[in-house]
Amino acid sequence: MSKSHGQSLLVTDPSFARELEKKLPELVTLNRLARALENKARVRVEDIVEKDGKSFPLISIVMGSEDPTAPVFGLFGGVHGLERIGSDVVISWIQTLAETLEWDEFSRDRLKKSRLVFLPIVNPVGIFETKRSNGNGIDLMRNSPVRADEEPAFLLGGHSISSRLPWYSPPVRSLEEMEVESRVLCQVVEREMFQSKCAVTVDVHSGFGSVDRLWFPWAKSKTPPPHLEEITALKQLFDRSHPHHFYQIEPQSKSYTTHGDLWDWLYEKHAKVAETTGGFYMPYTLELGSWIWLKKNPRQLFTSLGAFNPIQPHRMKRILRRHLTLFDFLHRAVISSETWLKADEATRARLRRRAMDLWYSEAS
Repeated sequence: MSKSHGQSLLVTDPSFARELEKKLPELVTLNRLARALENKARVRVEDIVEKDGKSFPLISIVMGSEDPTAPVFGLFGGVHGLERIGSDVVISWIQTLAETLEWDEFSRDRLKKSRLVFLPIVNPVGIFETKRSNGNGIDLMRNSPVRADEEPAFLLGGHSISSRLPWYSPPVRSLEEMEVESRVLCQVVEREMFQSKCAVTVDVHSGFGSVDRLWFPWAKSKTPPPHLEEITALKQLFDRSHPHHFYQIEPQSKSYTTHGDLWDWLYEKHAKVAETTGGFYMPYTLELGSWIWLKKNPRQLFTSLGAFNPIQPHRMKRILRRHLTLFDFLHRAVISSETWLKADEATRARLRRRAMDLWYSEAS
């Protein structure tokens, strides 16, 4: 389902509108942004999620080139409803871009040869109801047919015991059996990125650790992913370009493995497409280190959102501007991928040795 950007993306019922202002202000802000971006972006209602008689749109925003092979950077947030900071971070950058495009010739030129893709609120019902899962009680980040190589940690890695427990994810066999939010995320990535010569996505989460981690695949396995050399080359480019950055770049499996990871699913599907197109695609997860917020303000732990989101206004502002450098770097990197994506055999061997030393020395 799609609507042109000239149409209203939200219901007009006054009582529901008041509820949204209180429980899901991100959607209200996104609707306003969609109208402001009418001549700068392609806005679509990808689908509608229904819950208790209320309708929640799944809104994507695409800026830039319509050439399917153009380099792409994508940003996603709000997969887990409790981690609404992910949506806030994505929407904050869209707001910055909307203003920048009014006056910055360089930004406009970049978008002539590249594409930016946003799905800022993947799980609107989860955010609205202040719970991790979607409206059906399913953990969307464990909602694909992918199975872990080895049985992951009990419950955390995904289970089918009960939707009353976190990380509930009954097995699915195909895209059609996945939740509507998961399907929409996959369809947006396939439509906007699978034909690109170079595409990178970042999915913003929170709630794990005291440092900001930038995770790459696999979530399903402790073995190295296929593009280990390219991952290492991009890391080294970032390290050289921003030597004082604070991200811990590593495979997700270094922390834990899971069944059903959506990004593993898309990464594997893209590999089949790339046999024909030769394109490169890498999905990252940005896991914000929310424990540091708890350390600075322990009282947050006694609120439903406190373990996953900055509560103090000054800290919220800091988080919203903290990752702009990373996003800008990745957008530049996909545009200039020829400088780091291609390497001779000797360089690839060196990159692989470096990666194994960094991340897989225990397994080697």
